[in-house]
Amino acid sequence: MIHITLPDGSRREFSGPVTVAEVAASIGSGLAKAALAGKVGGKVVDTSHRIEEDSVLAIVTAKDDEGLEVIRHSTAHLLAYAVKELFPEAQVTIGPVIENGFYYDFAYKRPFTPEDLEAIEKRMAQLAARDEPVVRRVLPRDEAVAYFKSLGEHYKAEIISSIPSNEDVSLYREGGFEDLCRGPHVPSTGKLKHFKLMKVAGAYWRGDHRNEMLQRIYGTAWASKEELQHYLTMLEEAEKRDHRKLGRELDLFHLDEHSPGTVFWHPKGWTVWQEVEQYMRRVYQDNGYQEVKGPQILDASLWEKTGHWDKYRENMFTTESEKREYALKPMNCPGHILIYKQGIKSYRDLPLRLGEFGQCHRNEPSGGLHGIMRVRAFTQDDGHIFCTEDQILEECAAFTKLLQRVYRDFGFEEVIYKVATRPEARIGSDEYWDRTESALMESLRQTGCEFEIAKGEGAFYAPKIEYTLKDALGRQWQCGTIQIDPNMPERLGAEYVDEAGVRRTPIMLHRAIVGSLERFIGILIEQHAGALPVWLAPVQAAILNITDAQADYCREIAEKLAQAVPHHPLRVALDLRNEKITYKIREHSLQKLPFILVAGEKERAAGAVAVRARGNQDLGMMPVEEFIQRITRAIADKA
Repeated sequence: MIHITLPDGSRREFSGPVTVAEVAASIGSGLAKAALAGKVGGKVVDTSHRIEEDSVLAIVTAKDDEGLEVIRHSTAHLLAYAVKELFPEAQVTIGPVIENGFYYDFAYKRPFTPEDLEAIEKRMAQLAARDEPVVRRVLPRDEAVAYFKSLGEHYKAEIISSIPSNEDVSLYREGGFEDLCRGPHVPSTGKLKHFKLMKVAGAYWRGDHRNEMLQRIYGTAWASKEELQHYLTMLEEAEKRDHRKLGRELDLFHLDEHSPGTVFWHPKGWTVWQEVEQYMRRVYQDNGYQEVKGPQILDASLWEKTGHWDKYRENMFTTESEKREYALKPMNCPGHILIYKQGIKSYRDLPLRLGEFGQCHRNEPSGGLHGIMRVRAFTQDDGHIFCTEDQILEECAAFTKLLQRVYRDFGFEEVIYKVATRPEARIGSDEYWDRTESALMESLRQTGCEFEIAKGEGAFYAPKIEYTLKDALGRQWQCGTIQIDPNMPERLGAEYVDEAGVRRTPIMLHRAIVGSLERFIGILIEQHAGALPVWLAPVQAAILNITDAQADYCREIAEKLAQAVPHHPLRVALDLRNEKITYKIREHSLQKLPFILVAGEKERAAGAVAVRARGNQDLGMMPVEEFIQRITRAIADKA
């Protein structure tokens, strides 16, 4: 007898080996129909998988995360099946699951067109409608190599050749198409109903730029029609909010091939930058940080000591002078340690908090660059806290509270907290890891945060907390972090003198709130769809005259607004062009300005302005002083 234990604790008995599908059928016809896979002893398997001993089994359906992954994996194979039917000469390579979907790489004699994509998607739907069984078989490696060579699938044969010769490989067949895959897959193509092909892009074979260029077809797949439609709607909204598009339309910045991966900030964009930087500078000043500035170029010997030269050199920009090799800094940490080391430090000096708006350079591959979200030159709101191990808990708790306040001011209410714990390969005793992981978790508890455990994702020397923002579209952006590091201070000889007069190595807490300012501003643009809050908007109000007779009055209003806030004049655009007022209002509305002030004869006579707020809100006529109170209150409230 074989005993199967189900998730609810109930048990079922079978006289001999039984498949996952047969167990599902014994529970009910509805579950049998919904079953996509099984989870046996924690491992996801096909519904055809035979269970030959007592096991714990969960039936995987489209409602489960594992079920959605099986759907996407199987849809990638369905894509390859359709391509081979329509373009028999195309060679298939690899087709993994990615976030929100899948892709498959193909070698073909000409580029796929949008019309090709449409035809492929139509054929995928036809193949799914056939509801063909998906059947697994196993072959010795060498037989599999010979099989795919006989089909003319040389890329697939090359992949299999890299597998050890004594191993077997699994193949999955659906109709006339068979592919190499570990699985699992849906039991039949009829389970694949809600998918869409998105785009074609280039991709090097095996990710190596020295190899030939392939064509990568991206797609998305979901468990229901509603989920697919929601995702496509979100993509449409994301396209409207794309920071690259809005950056051009709002004249904030541009990118140029003369300097790939760097940003050319225009006056309006640099105004936004300065508001973010000055806000973060006040955060530093109000929370015990001392601002410092380190050099851009540091000797290679320093990076050798930190370990970056061996592990990160290919991502560093290097230069040479007088037979010495240097690198543009990819991070600020070593420079802060060199500043810390100037003069003897006592335990009374700790915690010592240093902050820098440090410009860094990383030689990112050109294919990975993305607007201002991923660049080669960026500035971090970088901070390092030098402290004792006993101070970790207090410093981390204070940092989390500070980070929450900053994110709220920028319009982000939802934050996801993760504690990344010890990896397999690590240094330090288990007792050390117990203490530091416990300190990070307790710091989050003290600030009322629920958190996830990212098991094994800590650095090799210590755990860390990752802070992830959720934006208006539900997308997640990992921005903030605090990392414990006893390693780099020790490598670079940082010390302090403890109460007993003994020299010890301080703990270094790497921390960032917004991270890269370029990336964070890109996130802000997309979060607010370009309609930045009043305090961040590059132009906070435009003053428009109806006729030339109000030009001097509009200049007076601009002067009042400029003087309304001491040391921080309101940012005003004065539009006295001889154009129709409706044209001028529309033009400034497209620039997403918070306020548009219109002055005609009636307003001039009353010492007032007609106020229109963003979103075509008509606030009516009000005295200039009343408007000044309104806008300054909105700025103070970060509204």
